[in-house]
Amino acid sequence: MTLKQKIHQHFCNMLQQKLQYQLQVLADLKASGTNETKSTAGDKHETALAMLQIEQANMRKQMEQTHTEIAILQKLTGSNTSNIVLNGSLVKTNTAYFYLSAGLGKATIDGALVIAISPTSPLGMLLMGTTVGTTISMAQQIYTIQSVG
Repeated sequence: MTLKQKIHQHFCNMLQQKLQYQLQVLADLKASGTNETKSTAGDKHETALAMLQIEQANMRKQMEQTHTEIAILQKLTGSNTSNIVLNGSLVKTNTAYFYLSAGLGKATIDGALVIAISPTSPLGMLLMGTTVGTTISMAQQIYTIQSVG
């Protein structure tokens, strides 16, 4: 398995775990809501029930975002290669690896710092369409592209 495939698999697994956690939290909130409906504490009861409904709505929004990120990664195979930075590219720079997929944060994989960024993020937009040897500057940081995979 190549480094790029390992990175792709890592972020897919991370999102699946995140989704499982969100499903569990939502189930717990629903159970709390069921217990809350059995209470008859008046205004306090109604306030607690409303807060639980707000938390459930927020969790559903987070789950939508997770589903969107999963869909983005599913479109990328982790094996496509090009000399030009495209969506799904693994870009090695002088500072770190950047995986252009979705804004999923940092990970250390096989001892390499990998940052999953969206192609529509400010840095992602600067990287898109570039090739090996290109130097870009952002936020007082200079990135030199060493390889594209």
